Amino acid sequence: MFLSWRRKRIPTGRRLVVCQLCSPFACLLLVATYTRPSNAASPNAPLVRAVESVGMTVADVDRSIRFYSKVLSFEKISDIELQGVEYEHLEGVFALRIHVVAMRLGDESIELTEYLTPQGRPVPSDSRSNDRWFQHIAIITSDMDRAYSWLRENRVQQVSTGPQTLPDYIKSAAGIRAFYFEDPDGHPLEILEFSPDKGDPKWRHANGKLFLGIDHTAIAVAQTSASLQFYRDILGFRVAGESENYGSEQEHLSNVFGARLRITSLRSREGPGIELLEYLAPGGGRAMPGDEHANDVVHHQTRLVTDNIDAALNQMEEGRYQLVSSGIVTFAKAEIGFHFAVIVRDPDGHAIELVKK
Repeated sequence: MFLSWRRKRIPTGRRLVVCQLCSPFACLLLVATYTRPSNAASPNAPLVRAVESVGMTVADVDRSIRFYSKVLSFEKISDIELQGVEYEHLEGVFALRIHVVAMRLGDESIELTEYLTPQGRPVPSDSRSNDRWFQHIAIITSDMDRAYSWLRENRVQQVSTGPQTLPDYIKSAAGIRAFYFEDPDGHPLEILEFSPDKGDPKWRHANGKLFLGIDHTAIAVAQTSASLQFYRDILGFRVAGESENYGSEQEHLSNVFGARLRITSLRSREGPGIELLEYLAPGGGRAMPGDEHANDVVHHQTRLVTDNIDAALNQMEEGRYQLVSSGIVTFAKAEIGFHFAVIVRDPDGHAIELVKK
């Protein structure tokens, strides 16, 4: 059973104070002692300046740590348990206690969150790449053949039939090699090997490493135009590339018969990209469940850094995007790296966490 939270905006210039003697939702006091976050960014600067990390909810964080470190060479960089009213208001989950582990590969990071309480639902067993809860991280490998052999040796669950080399008629992606598989919870993952003329030049400096870092996170969307309004026009991402992928290789990569995708690559000033995957065919991709919550294992959460969180919230509300959080939530201790945060859903229901340091 999931708790239904009522959307409530915290008025600008005020702090949300929760009486510790009462239920978090029985006694909310607004006081005028809030120290407003400094918004020093230029009025013309993009609202978002960095993609900081991609988070995912996991059933057993220790199991996930073993997988991401042993199989994919991620390094654990922080490990903390959290609880409290602030996190309940941020994530939209009452009475939570979470175990949060951050892991890094190269310059990029992921965040693994186990809900010790309350536990949510597993990833649907019939999930497909064209369902709109689909989200993966794309990990760069220096040697696809060796990486695939290593993944097979570690008995990962394959999604693709094997590594696929995208054909010459897809000019913007020709020669790229890719493979989809799953982590122990069923989260989709991708390994990519760029051809010499493609990708960030930093991926050409392997230094003997098999897995190098995260190039992007990819999300399934219903309409590219609606997603561009959110990510480009409001948040300030730039379009870095576009492609239409189809054919046998794409079908076997995503394991979707008849797959034809419009792919749009978005970039901020820092961090990995966000890739929009619109399935032009086949139809039948399912929408994000309306009752998806942060403690469900299907949940992903992409953290974006902004210098003007008030303006970001105003834009979300003006655009009538769904808030998960009860307004901007303040964290005095900044235990996981930020002082202000709000979570909103994009047009397809993907959770976006906007934070100010």
